[in-house]
Amino acid sequence: MGEEYDIVNLIALGVISWTTVFLLVRKIFSDRSFELCNRIVSTIHGILAVILASLSVEDWSCPVCPLASASTPKQRQVLAVTVAYLIYDLICCLFDVKFTLDNTVHHLVSIVGLAAGLAFQLCGSEQVAALFITEISSPFLHARELLKEFGYRDTDLNLAADVLFAVIFSVARMVGGPYLTFVTLTANNPLLIKAMAVGLQLVSAFWFYKIVKMVKYKLTKRRKQVGMPGKLD
Repeated sequence: MGEEYDIVNLIALGVISWTTVFLLVRKIFSDRSFELCNRIVSTIHGILAVILASLSVEDWSCPVCPLASASTPKQRQVLAVTVAYLIYDLICCLFDVKFTLDNTVHHLVSIVGLAAGLAFQLCGSEQVAALFITEISSPFLHARELLKEFGYRDTDLNLAADVLFAVIFSVARMVGGPYLTFVTLTANNPLLIKAMAVGLQLVSAFWFYKIVKMVKYKLTKRRKQVGMPGKLD
């Protein structure tokens, strides 16, 4: 019971901390958009999540081992940090002029899934591995948009960020993702965890398709207009 309260307190402290970071970034970049400031915070979380997830791995010869086992305290702490971020980001998105329903649903599903793992203290290895896979490409995703707002839209640097993001996303989501989905489904995991693994992979496949189209478009445009990169927001 005491450990459960510790996790709840960690999540509450995390929400306050992420909000404070956003307010500081907003003050530093007061002449920039709300979205840019939020993306900077999201980039910080992406980097932190990957580092913490890596540090929680007990055996790199089998990063997702032990399967279908009780979560370790370190794994629960890693997940709590991300749950706190997701709660902050969900609230933050409600104040953004670009509010979208699909993004809200995505946040809610992710929060429920991670919170379920924390509540039952199960599947820590699988959830941390999923966190690593989903967040490793996040800093590069946000870098694309940050470069545009800082005046580097349709430049070689922006194109390089697009390609780098596409490669990292593809390897993580379409190589690591299917493997993680397979081991999650074949292990003795709760139905909710299995359903989330399948859902995550389906979403990853959809975004992979869109990213391939984006990169193909930009590279084709680049070949046709040397020195004048194609535009695709």
